[in-house]
Amino acid sequence: MNPGRVLTIAANVFRETIRDRVLYLPGFFAVLLVACGLLLPHISAGAEDKILLDVGLAAIGVLGLVVAIFVGTGLVNKEIEKRTVFVLIAKPMSRAEFIVGKHLGLSAVLAVIVAMMTAVFLAVAGLRLMQGTLSTGISLHVGPILVSSAFVVLELALLVAVALLFGVFTSSLLASLFSFGVYIMGHLSTDLLSLAKLSKNATIEQVAHSLYLVLPNLSLLDLKNQAVHGILPPSGELLLRAFYALAYTLLLLAVAVLVFSEREI
Repeated sequence: MNPGRVLTIAANVFRETIRDRVLYLPGFFAVLLVACGLLLPHISAGAEDKILLDVGLAAIGVLGLVVAIFVGTGLVNKEIEKRTVFVLIAKPMSRAEFIVGKHLGLSAVLAVIVAMMTAVFLAVAGLRLMQGTLSTGISLHVGPILVSSAFVVLELALLVAVALLFGVFTSSLLASLFSFGVYIMGHLSTDLLSLAKLSKNATIEQVAHSLYLVLPNLSLLDLKNQAVHGILPPSGELLLRAFYALAYTLLLLAVAVLVFSEREI
């Protein structure tokens, strides 16, 4: 694998995705936060600031998820439909370089988007704090919020790998549906395992256990609730969770490269 060719593909994906006006998302996010700040006092007196922090952090992940899946699933299919993939593969470029470059480019875009939305979130919350309108007992924990945003980027990079894997062998629509399914199941896998144990059915328990082992445990990367309260796991556990996300992403990319290598285009 040639790093230069990988970075060229990544830079091209980065430029194309930025041209699709995805940077409007931080602006939409800012409008959403301001609207929540104006509406919440009328419907949740006394708890509006806690809800605002929760909504803000949740919106960062959801908006990033939309870009990761809808753009990620079309990265390969779009090249095939436009016939540009024939030009790229005809050059001295391996399919592994093609897939990895696509992943790095979109992951870089998502990192920029998450960083911008986090900056907007901290600015809005910090402004409320300076104005003295932040509720008593509510604090803005900048460090934990930044760590939470970093783990959002890791989660989105993993989901880009999921979207690429499905995108190399099926249509963009089906790939999007499958990717959303993985996202939902990844966040509920631990709960499903607990429910399966309560069923006392060996078959259901075996199926749930298999899904738990195969699907990514995305709940490990969800630190939003802890970040709002300023309580994060120990540094060693955070490193293990980050390593888990990176290792799972590499595994998915390896499978995507293998499937794409066997595909007739």
